[in-house]
Amino acid sequence: MERSVVAIFGPTASGKSAVAVALAQAIDGEIVSADSMQIYRGLERLTNQPTPTEQGGIPHHLIGHIEPTVFYDVSRFATDAHAAIDSILVRDRTPIVVGGSGLYLRAALAEVSFPPHVDPDERVRIAAEVERLGPVEAHAWLTREDSEAAVRIAPTDTRRVVRALELASVGASLAPSGNDQLWTRTTRQPTRIFALQIDRARVHTQINARTPMLLDQGGIAEVEHLLQRPTAPSTTAARAHGVADVTRLLAGEIDRAECERLLSVRTRQYAKRQDTWLRKLPATEPIDANRPIAAIAADIAAQLQR
Repeated sequence: MERSVVAIFGPTASGKSAVAVALAQAIDGEIVSADSMQIYRGLERLTNQPTPTEQGGIPHHLIGHIEPTVFYDVSRFATDAHAAIDSILVRDRTPIVVGGSGLYLRAALAEVSFPPHVDPDERVRIAAEVERLGPVEAHAWLTREDSEAAVRIAPTDTRRVVRALELASVGASLAPSGNDQLWTRTTRQPTRIFALQIDRARVHTQINARTPMLLDQGGIAEVEHLLQRPTAPSTTAARAHGVADVTRLLAGEIDRAECERLLSVRTRQYAKRQDTWLRKLPATEPIDANRPIAAIAADIAAQLQR
């Protein structure tokens, strides 16, 4: 029987990792993570990587396989994800891609053209200049360099302003091109995408409950160890949820309660962005995720037989 790729996407704290494990046990599958931050070794608790027990004996790919000092972007991830998926198919098992980041999910499933590489030193220089200029002047700089991208980015969205300026420095643009592959139905392999639908209030409750556990179970110690390394974390690893907040906690700038609050807020904001991706992803099959894990996995397994 020819196997298809299965993808499971939903907001953080929706239980998708546990659903993927239960499904893999039922259909002889292996899991490929499409989480942009769970790739880092040494940040297992802070990024909520599944523990060996939670992995349930199922092989997991692209989890904790990159040192946090290494710059690792979506184009590098796409190469690794394609290799992992293809190797699983060759062994006549089912790849179950679990997101995570909507962009990383699409990168794993499709052939997507990514912008050219920007030298890390140039990235640091641009970020420092944007910080020095402030939002208004930095956005004016972007308008001069790439007016089409500038009209799509708010001056207060500093991260995207920096990214647009990075691309402009190598002759590229953050503005979407006419042949953007992110929102097409095209995939590298036959693929079924299941979208977990869960009440937002339930997600928020689970995020708020999970946040102090991640800090108590090693998240704070992980950041402390990261900051003690002789080599600074890469710009991509430094953006992992919680790294900046725990760094401020360790520096005495905020207390534990404020650290928890900030991390919960950022995680809820991330869940909202995932919902936006969920609405844009093409050809998804909705799954009610307001049920026990076993019931959700059984529902997906049954649909795969149709």
